[in-house]
This record gives sequence, C-alpha cells and structure tokens, in this order.
Amino acid sequence: MDKKQRCRICLSAVIAGLIIILSSSCGYAADAAEGKALDSAGKEEDGAESGGESWNHQEEIVAAGADAVNVMDVSGMFTDRDLRGDYDPADCVQIELSEDSARCSSDAVAISGSTVVIMKEGVYQLSGTLKEGMVVVDAPDTAKVQLVLAGAVISNSSNGAIYVKSADKVFITLAEETVSSLSNGGGYVPMDGNNIDGVIFAKCDVTINGKGSVEITAKEGHGIVTKDDLKVTGGSLAITAAGHGLSGKDSVRIAGGALSIVSGKDGIHSEHDTDEEKGYVYISGGSLTIASEGDGISAGSLLQVDGGSFAVTAGGGCAMASENDGDTVSAKGIKGGSAVVINGGAFVLDTQDDALHSNDSLMVNGGEFQIATGDDGIHGDGEVAVAGGYVEISQCYEGIEGNDVAVSGGRIGINASDDGINAAGGRDGSGFGGFFGRDSFGGGTDSSILISGGIINVNAGGDGVDSNGSFTVTGGELYISGPTSSMNGALDCDGEARITG
Repeated sequence: MDKKQRCRICLSAVIAGLIIILSSSCGYAADAAEGKALDSAGKEEDGAESGGESWNHQEEIVAAGADAVNVMDVSGMFTDRDLRGDYDPADCVQIELSEDSARCSSDAVAISGSTVVIMKEGVYQLSGTLKEGMVVVDAPDTAKVQLVLAGAVISNSSNGAIYVKSADKVFITLAEETVSSLSNGGGYVPMDGNNIDGVIFAKCDVTINGKGSVEITAKEGHGIVTKDDLKVTGGSLAITAAGHGLSGKDSVRIAGGALSIVSGKDGIHSEHDTDEEKGYVYISGGSLTIASEGDGISAGSLLQVDGGSFAVTAGGGCAMASENDGDTVSAKGIKGGSAVVINGGAFVLDTQDDALHSNDSLMVNGGEFQIATGDDGIHGDGEVAVAGGYVEISQCYEGIEGNDVAVSGGRIGINASDDGINAAGGRDGSGFGGFFGRDSFGGGTDSSILISGGIINVNAGGDGVDSNGSFTVTGGELYISGPTSSMNGALDCDGEARITG
C-alpha cells in the first residue's frame, strides 16, 4: 500500500433521517449565507453571529464532532522538556552581551569580537545588547543546549542572530517577564559551507518554549529555520520575515504559545525534498495570527490540527482574488500535500486562494470555521469528508469541492458564487473557472457525493449540489437556495442519484 492509499480517508457514514428543502429564492439558505447558524426549524440560534467574533456553540461543537482521526503518530510529538520551558537560574552560565562584544567566565564559551561561541552542553542565559553580532552553538552532536533569552537584543545586518552549527538539540527558552529581539538587516554571508537564511538558523532540532517574548525581524530570508524538527510550546513570538515565518525541513510542531507572523512567503512551512514521511505539520494548541503573502500554513506531506486558535489572512485575503492572474504564488490558508485532518480548533480564514486545501485527502472532524475565500472554501483533489464541527463559508467560488465528497455530521453554511458542494467539476464545468483556473483531481470522472448526516445550508450562484458522478443521500438536513437558469439547479448529477430515508 503506497502512502497516498494509507492516507486516504474513509467516507463511510451513519444512516439517518432526511430533510431536503430546495428553493430558488430566499429562505433558510439565505439566512445561513448571512452567517446565521440555524436549527432544523429555520430559527436563529442564540449566540450565532457573523463577522469576527467567535460563535458561542462550544457544547454543540463538541457534540457535533466525530472521533478524532490521526494521520500520524502524535504520542511522541513533544517531550516533557519541550513542554516545561523551565530552568534553574543558579545553574545557568551567564553571558552578558555588551554592544560589540560580550562577557562570560565559563570555558564553555569563546568570545571573539561580536561572535559568541557555545561549545558544550548546558544552560546559558543571554542578556544585554549585541550589535552586528552572532551567537553560535558549536557543541558535540550528542549535546543538548538550552539558550535562555532574558532581554537579549542581537542584530546582524549580514547574517543570522543565532546559528546552531552542531548539537543534538537546542532549546530556546524565553524568560518570563522579558522581551528579547533578534534581527537580520537584509543579507547573509555563507558560513562553514552553509547558506544561512534565517534569523535563527539551526542544523538540528529546535524547541521554542518559556513564558517570555521575542521579536524576530528578517528583512531578508526567514524568521526561524531548522533542517530537522521545529517545535513551539510556549512564549510569545512576533515574527516579521521576507520569507517564511517558521520553517522546519522535517516537521513543524506547535503545542502552545502566542504567535504573530507577517511573512513574504508562507507563515508556517515544512517540506522535505527526499523523505516523503517528513515535511509535516502538527498543531495541538496555541494562538496563531498569520498574515502571509504565500500560504498561511503549508505542509509538504501531512497536516493535522487537533486544537488551537487561528486567524489567517493569505495573499491579502479574498478581496485580492480578482487580482490573481492564475500564475502567482500559492496563497491558501491551510494546505497539506498528502492529507489534511482538522480535529478541532477555532479558525478565521480570509484567503485569496482555497481556505482549506489538500492535494489528496481532507477531513474536517470538528472545530469552528469562519471562512471567506477567493476560491474554494474546502478543497481536496481526492476525498473530502466533513464529519463534525461548525463551518460557515460566507464568501467563496465553490464551497466544498473534491473528487469524492462525504458529509456525515456538523453544521455547514455556504454562500457560493458558483456551486455549493461540487464533485470533480460537474457537467457545467464548475470548478474549472474562477480566478485560479482548472482544479486537478486524482480520481478522474469517477466521482461521488454522499450526504448521510449534518445540517447543510447552501446559497449558490451555480448548482446547490453538483456531482460529476453519483449522488447519494441517506440522512441529514439539506437547505438549498439558488438560481434555476443557465443550466443551474438545486441538485445536479451526471451519474446515479439515490435519496433514501
């Protein structure tokens, strides 16, 4: 079984009763399009609001969610030391930065001008200001080194501020009630045969933790780069980068902290060019605010979110979709190469391109989503499954699109300029237009839509539900409002259509 087959999502669903209401004018779907979550009688629920404020449906979100799905082994994602972010000040080697030099009494630290080199395993606390300088970790490849940033200010116009040349793992701990600052002024000079391209650049695993704050500015290159695993479990990070905000070649893993990222490329990026098991992103907590010119969060292989709070604006947001010429950088909200699974979290996504996107399988298993996009709200080139949660797509070209689409739970509101739910384009060419051109699907024309549960409200400029293959309904509630002209209808199916229950 190849990797794509292993990652494909099961589209089986529970058989339930069925309510379908089809309309060519106003009604339940129109209400849903205004951001109002509705009960089965069409009445507005208390606390359901449109706009930037989170819906007050936490108990119902939990009830509407299905069992969590793992596309990766999450049991060993974070060690106890990753999560703790603590240290004993009495055990720290003190490094006092002093403008163009530094002071330290330990023989584990070598200082040459404005370059500080740490050579042994241990805990090192940095404070003060270092101009046109760099902190280098050059320890044995078995060493674990902890850098405690306690009001450290390090700037370098021609290179990174922290360079990890050699170690087993480096912890960068942000000391409580302190604010540190790391910056690059616009250039990088190669060192030791390495093309350093980040304010923090490491050739080993790096964990950011603690309870303090750090500001990272990269006028050129990326904010934080590792050639192995990059983890964030605590602290407050404000990153402004010409390139990616966070970049981990093997993986990026986030369990906590408050991250604010403004990036010229992807906000969070993981990609491995030779090992298909790597290049993944896993997020289980934290607060992330991302404004990216590229994708908000991008994984070359797998992407799984189990929790956290997300506010992502990609490519300038949905308002910039009309400026897209079809040949620009990817500007999606949350993207995975082989599979995307969302088990929980609160999401506000404003994207030029797709809000949620997978090059293969995608599952929404829970969570709360407010989506405005210039292209598709939820898109998978292979299977797309929605099993739980609240999804409100206030603006999109197509609402939910995949080669095969299955909805078995949750509450979904869609306001689409074209089709509400679409399987592989449909007979009228839907999914092949918009500002982003023709979509690619892995399954050819053997496509399907299966609705077995959930409450779905659709207000569509095209077809309400459009399948290029089969269309099956065994349960749930479906409210559709849309036009009855230009080959558009409430339900459109090229293959076999079956409605039971």
